[in-house]
Amino acid sequence: MSEPPNPKPRLVICVGDIHGFVTKLKNLWLNLERSIERSEFETATVIFLGDYCDRGPDTRLVIDFLVALPSRYPRQKHVFLSGNHDLAFAAFLHLLPPPPDGSPFSDGWKEYSASEDREGWFGGEGFENMHLQGRRWSGKIKVKYNTVKETEYQGSIYDARPTFESYGVPHGSADLVKAVPDEHKKFLADLVWVHEEDDVFINTEDGSKCCKLIAVHAGLEKRVDVKEQLQLLKARNTRVPKVEALSGRKSVWDIPEELSASPTIIVSGHHAKLHIEGLRLIIDEGGGFKDKPVAAIILPSQKIIRDTDVLAE
Repeated sequence: MSEPPNPKPRLVICVGDIHGFVTKLKNLWLNLERSIERSEFETATVIFLGDYCDRGPDTRLVIDFLVALPSRYPRQKHVFLSGNHDLAFAAFLHLLPPPPDGSPFSDGWKEYSASEDREGWFGGEGFENMHLQGRRWSGKIKVKYNTVKETEYQGSIYDARPTFESYGVPHGSADLVKAVPDEHKKFLADLVWVHEEDDVFINTEDGSKCCKLIAVHAGLEKRVDVKEQLQLLKARNTRVPKVEALSGRKSVWDIPEELSASPTIIVSGHHAKLHIEGLRLIIDEGGGFKDKPVAAIILPSQKIIRDTDVLAE
């Protein structure tokens, strides 16, 4: 008797940074639906890699779209990672868990206090016990031009003004706390800092590989014990004023060597690049720029889908 055929590997879709562009998000979602067999799409695991807010004009509508997905697609599994922008948004709304050691958030300001004047940290209602990133996010930066991105800052170093305005309040206003609906606050409060999946297949030049997948907004540090990093991220340890795995650059670009013993995919957004090298997947083609696409990757095929793709219905 012949053996039954192996079942198809389950589909995992990883969606890059959206940054307040709801039309891009809707177009990308439509293109994903058109690209994937219906039964597979309806049962896919969809991992959003974070940074839903800032830069683009529609943060409120983006979060409306995301919070509706579980009821619209009840057989899908949805994972919503926190990006560094989302952590800062949540910090301003006082939604982050307190530091586990009982220390005040203000302890985290000291290390970065030299930047307070330049970045114009928020000092209005509620700042006294606010996580550092909430103060930076809602601040009013004195420098007007971002020389790295070659764009003008939008209110703060995080470009948060469009997020405030999407909720109908001016940048830096404490009224945002009242303006954000409870459903959105719950979404932001529930964002995870890391997500792990076992038995994820990926097609490579050497054939299909069964891997562990770790999804984290920026990446894992090369020179820090992976177990320690995962422990901090799973606990959402807010004693750390700047979480490298959510906001780092070069330090989190590569896969830590200790993960090379067993095949591990690390998928991230954050870096304003689409970069695929072996099992390191960086899916952030848009980077929050108005004229660049929002992208997603489908596993196991590694097919890239963009909001700008023109697909037959």
